[in-house]
Amino acid sequence: MLNAERIRFSCVLAAGLLVVAGCGSGEVAAQSSPSGLSAAAPIITTTAALNGAVVVTLSLATQGATIYYTVDGSTPTRSSQIYEAPFLVASNLTVNAIATAGVDSNSAVATKSFALNIPSGTLVWSDEFSNSTSANAQPNPAVWTNDIGARGWGNAELEDYCAWGSSLSPCTPSAPNAYVGTDGYLHVVAEQPSAGVYTSARLKTQGLFSFQYGRIEFRAQVPEAQGFWPAAWLMGNNIATVNWPACGEMDVLERINAPGSPDWNQGSIHGAGFTGGKVGTVYDFPAGQTAAGWHTYGMIWRKGRVAYYVDDPARPYVTYTPSSIKGLSGSVWPFDSGQASYIIINLAVGGSWPGAPNSSTSFPAEMLVDYVRIYTN
Repeated sequence: MLNAERIRFSCVLAAGLLVVAGCGSGEVAAQSSPSGLSAAAPIITTTAALNGAVVVTLSLATQGATIYYTVDGSTPTRSSQIYEAPFLVASNLTVNAIATAGVDSNSAVATKSFALNIPSGTLVWSDEFSNSTSANAQPNPAVWTNDIGARGWGNAELEDYCAWGSSLSPCTPSAPNAYVGTDGYLHVVAEQPSAGVYTSARLKTQGLFSFQYGRIEFRAQVPEAQGFWPAAWLMGNNIATVNWPACGEMDVLERINAPGSPDWNQGSIHGAGFTGGKVGTVYDFPAGQTAAGWHTYGMIWRKGRVAYYVDDPARPYVTYTPSSIKGLSGSVWPFDSGQASYIIINLAVGGSWPGAPNSSTSFPAEMLVDYVRIYTN
């Protein structure tokens, strides 16, 4: 999403407590690091994903320390990636991690090797948005959190983003803007509760789940009318330390306004030196198809390569490499620097790109997502 302002994710360690899994997912007793002593080595734990893949969590054993890690077998330093969230491991690699506390010495290296030998094309993680109840349900809070509020989000957007259960006006807990329906779809709903007032939702996995490399798919259908801006995209975990756009952004599904002729989707990448529309490509749907129908929007992310497709992973409509940004002043390819990325799904209303809704725009309007899936390359 073309966005000059990004939510900054910060982790606050409460005195005497250890926050596990990036922030807020668990607490255990921790110990202080007296000045001049090394922090204790991080703890590496795993939970099962799909078909042999695992989600790796790095946790602290020393209050106030910072975790640095690598996934290429090298010894981490204070220049390595800072751990921000659990990340998917679906290939053969070694995770090394250290903890540091202020000017104290680095901890010993915690290490864990993975020899998973998962075949290419294997499904290794998904949210199928299943709901076996008889009522609308909250999106899995172990996976999804929310951006909230009417910040404009760097694009002069008009909506208030509402979280599940929020009663902060204009949000209404009895009519959530994001829910998993009994139909098995994620519903992201744009509402107009009063003249000139709009609500919607922006879900994200920041701090809860992330991945680096693989093929991700969103099966979705989107509303098409003046002022609507649906998107499914990824942002680098290191936004917390290097900010946007240096963290890197990959936009898989993104379009605006009423159907085009032909109708279209745009796949873009953003980083330092290439924001805005500098590196983006429009995909034209075949005759008779629109984004209002069901389509699979995919991204194939490999080292030195980001490719996008619609409906057929064997036929990417664009492939970006470091050469795609060559010659752009100040440009730096951010997608292979070691950080994982988190997932975002949202439906914006208005903004600098689509403009405001008008009398032809109907509310409520829904973006539906059948699933989010990640496969091995």
